[in-house]
Amino acid sequence: MSEQRQYRILISGGGTGGHIFPALSIAGELKRRHPDAELLFIGALGRMEMEKVPAAGYRIIGLPVMGFDRKRLWRNFKVLYHLMVSMAKARRIIKEFNPDIAIGVGGYVSGPVLKEAQRQGIPTLIQEQNSFAGVTNKMLAKRADAICVAYSGMERFFPAEKIVLTGNPVRRGLSQCSLTPEEARRQMGLRPDVPTILVVGGSLGAKTFNDSIALHFDEIADSHVQVIWQTGKQGIATATDTFASHDPKGRIVHSAFIPNMDVAYRAADLVVSRAGASSISELQILGKPAVLVPSPNVAEDHQTHNAMALVNEGAAILVRDTDAREKLVTTMIDTVADSAQLAQLATNIKKMALTEADSMIADRAEQLMNRKK
Repeated sequence: MSEQRQYRILISGGGTGGHIFPALSIAGELKRRHPDAELLFIGALGRMEMEKVPAAGYRIIGLPVMGFDRKRLWRNFKVLYHLMVSMAKARRIIKEFNPDIAIGVGGYVSGPVLKEAQRQGIPTLIQEQNSFAGVTNKMLAKRADAICVAYSGMERFFPAEKIVLTGNPVRRGLSQCSLTPEEARRQMGLRPDVPTILVVGGSLGAKTFNDSIALHFDEIADSHVQVIWQTGKQGIATATDTFASHDPKGRIVHSAFIPNMDVAYRAADLVVSRAGASSISELQILGKPAVLVPSPNVAEDHQTHNAMALVNEGAAILVRDTDAREKLVTTMIDTVADSAQLAQLATNIKKMALTEADSMIADRAEQLMNRKK
């Protein structure tokens, strides 16, 4: 490989942190290997990638693409119009940028972008984070040059000869925290010697989690555990009202967003989480026992499929979203009190970890870029 070659790399996808963080991890690894490479992101206007990607130091162009409304089909006339506009804009961007590769990480914006790249003969790599493939990636798979996946058995969705089992890229630094659990708890404002549960609803928070804690606030405060409660921006009002009317007794700390997730993870004996692919990959790499509550608001119910892949290996506990307000708090308190169960969950989830995903994906991307030249 010539070190003089200045690669041009296009990355598309987003909508949630579950797509954005892997995209940024892949970009970071490629940029580390090729400092002179030119990277361009394409995202959806109004979605969080338009903020997160520039904050990470990369250029991004937004398309007006929208997701299909599966419940109110009459609204899709507008969706189709924006799709056509987005495809035309993607065509122009790709011709002007002339990338050596186009990488799609999922989310509806990656559909028109990678489809146009394929039409123009650009090598394409797609990364599927979930155990149940998304519609966009299934649509792109036939003409994709490589498909990087995080779970075995993905041949039921994709051509077997194109699949590379890599795992999901995770945020760098999460596994490099040097604090002891006791030191991490002190840093989070909690007692060092009390079993600790981290409740985190993803990049946007989770109303189900916030309602569950608010409804059972006194039960937590009177228990033998303490809780780090990440509410999300929309849940901070619920937490503030709950704290105003109840005494947490030093057992609960809360914030809309946790910037130091490495410390929060280190402090926790148990993590309560949605079952997004990136969250699960982080839990696997860190070996964290988990109670998973799949979001009901995702396409193809893929979070339930993700969660069941762990439950079937004895690597996590599942609580349905519809049952969470009644059962979640009791389940998490009972689980963290059972040291034998915690140890078994930690062992089993750690066995499922696939490390160095960003490096493996970058390897495959380099092969495709070199083949193009």
